[in-house]
Amino acid sequence: HTYKRYSRALKARQNKTKPKTRIPMTTKPKAIISPSLLACDFANMQSESKKVLSVGADWLHLDVMDGHFVPNLSFGAPVIQSLNKHFPEAYFDVHLMVTNPKDYIEPMKKAGCNMFTFHIETCANIDEAIGLCEAIKKLDMKVGVALKPKTSAEAVFALADENFVDMLLVMTVEPGFGGQKFNPEMMPKVKQLREKYPAMDIQVDGGLSGSTIGMAAEAGANVIVAGSSVFGADDVKGAIDVLRQAVDAA
Repeated sequence: HTYKRYSRALKARQNKTKPKTRIPMTTKPKAIISPSLLACDFANMQSESKKVLSVGADWLHLDVMDGHFVPNLSFGAPVIQSLNKHFPEAYFDVHLMVTNPKDYIEPMKKAGCNMFTFHIETCANIDEAIGLCEAIKKLDMKVGVALKPKTSAEAVFALADENFVDMLLVMTVEPGFGGQKFNPEMMPKVKQLREKYPAMDIQVDGGLSGSTIGMAAEAGANVIVAGSSVFGADDVKGAIDVLRQAVDAA
């Protein structure tokens, strides 16, 4: 996906689709900590979720994998819906690592998801990407668009420029596996997006911990996904507080 290709295609659609213009903001978006349940004890997902929510987690991050877009399988709508029954007020941040995200929109809405993030790499063209965004918004979910490490920031410019997107997710590891090492080479991409979209929620996912959060926060990330560093911590509240404080201080 290239910015030029998306831009040309988008211009051809502008007479048909006219989303609201994004209003610039001078203040950066607030820090949001979204612990990844991929790193929790699956046999105790309810209690693990309660543990992080009770000590300050803002969102619950749910990684849905189909075994095709990424090699692993995780969990799907039935598990998320069961969890949502116990935490109906929680914000469910679902990251779809799937080949056909369109097939998941309605099931994820029914499961109680609030943020639906799909990978830009799954879209063959701008019409498909816009159609996904519109279908997600039609069901009153927020739209997130994720970029794999090798995908350039320009791939999402056309969508973000026209306000089709609520959040951008920069993967700091290859999607599909938990516990990977943070890749600092992704920080220029985060910085590029923050400079272009000062009001946008920008999420980072992969290897975030007390030792790496400084780089991500300084680059401009405000939505922090952390799995092992939160669920594996002796002091879960302390781990979440460190992440939030770094974003607030950046």
